[in-house]
Amino acid sequence: MTMSDDLIARFTAIVGEKNALRDPADQISYLSEPRELFHGRAALVLRPATVDEVSAIMMLAYETATPVVPQGGNTGLVGAQQPDTSGRAIILSLSRLNQIRNIDTTGNLVTVEAGVILQNLQEAVQDAGRLFPLSLGAEGSCQIGGNLSSNAGGTAVLAYGNMRELCLGLEVVLPDGQVLNDLRRVKKDNTGYDLRDLFIGAEGTLGVITAAVLKIHPQPKGKAVAYVGLQSPENVVQLFRLATDQAGQALTGFELMPRIGMEFILRHIAEARDPLESAYPWYVLAEISSARSETDAQEMLEAILSEGFESQLVQDAAIAQNGAQADLFWKMREEMSPAQKPEGGSIKHDISVPVASIPAFIAEAAIAVEEMIPSARVVCFGHIGDGNLHYNVSQPIGADKQAFLARWHELNHRIHTIVMRYNGSISAEHGIGALKREELRAFKQPLALELMRRIKQAFDPKNIMNPDKLL
Repeated sequence: MTMSDDLIARFTAIVGEKNALRDPADQISYLSEPRELFHGRAALVLRPATVDEVSAIMMLAYETATPVVPQGGNTGLVGAQQPDTSGRAIILSLSRLNQIRNIDTTGNLVTVEAGVILQNLQEAVQDAGRLFPLSLGAEGSCQIGGNLSSNAGGTAVLAYGNMRELCLGLEVVLPDGQVLNDLRRVKKDNTGYDLRDLFIGAEGTLGVITAAVLKIHPQPKGKAVAYVGLQSPENVVQLFRLATDQAGQALTGFELMPRIGMEFILRHIAEARDPLESAYPWYVLAEISSARSETDAQEMLEAILSEGFESQLVQDAAIAQNGAQADLFWKMREEMSPAQKPEGGSIKHDISVPVASIPAFIAEAAIAVEEMIPSARVVCFGHIGDGNLHYNVSQPIGADKQAFLARWHELNHRIHTIVMRYNGSISAEHGIGALKREELRAFKQPLALELMRRIKQAFDPKNIMNPDKLL
């Protein structure tokens, strides 16, 4: 059943003609996602500019039982921001709610609207002499509302936490159009249930996040970055323990990369250069941020590497000699996923296991992949500090891409079964969306799922908020 012209006119009147996209040609960029796994249809794409407009849209949607799919920068990787193919839903784009309302350098807080692009927030906070630490490969286009709705993580979680830990308060429009103003600016508030935590990571299924109060931090006085070659995941985990013992929260980056990923980067990324003279099975990108000075950061990193050499954990290392080289080191890490695309099909896993279990998981998962798809190429990389691994599997050389990708869910299930044996998570930072909904049913405790359904029913009894996602 398509939307009537009368209802289209009522929704359009809220935001104006130019911000109600009805023509499929104008909707194209909203209807598919980065991996091209999900393609939907929408009756309208609405682009409100104020909280009042969002509230009016939701009030009308609730009255008419119209499905609403909130969308930020459309960078999500699990299909959470895509409508289904019925053409009944509205895509609610938050891109015009893009104001930074306030930067408080005394309380180290920023109040920001949902449509603000992450990189723009980073730059505005930097201009004010502060740091917003969330850092993602998609930071040039992802938006704060989407970051909150997916509880985004990234490379700095080990020092600063994910979006849940970076957020103090929210402004949310509920499915019936009511506005919950919970933009608290204090770290201590023991006044009952923390409603904020229900919306963070809910993937737009309980309400529309329109603004947030986020924590910011003093800018580091100095940074030091190193590329490190190691022989095994066991050595990587031991080096991580050594680094945290010596640096504590000054350790702001500790990223794992395999040699095969390095080879893909050297093959497909023009400016990439191998930082080390010899090849090693595994690499770590380590970053130290000092509140004192550049010299302090450098000395701390050198001390860690020196002890790593003495303990025979580290085989070789290159410390960035300037900011440009440090940026190149980080770029090579950030290009790890894009560099897989020219190699053919890639089956993705965004998982986490306890840090101490990483070596055992990598070994067991590699055996499972080889059993299922001989000669498939495992590209396992990610955030050692929080146990989040992007366990990607590239097709065997010369294999049929579509035949390989047809085994996506089968391989996912096998890897996720291993993850759960280590008390890990099948979704560390990307969310569930549509891609992992059935996997969630398979692996989540039934009671936990039932409680989630009760919460969904309480907030959204008409099931209009991003239906068929997550649950």
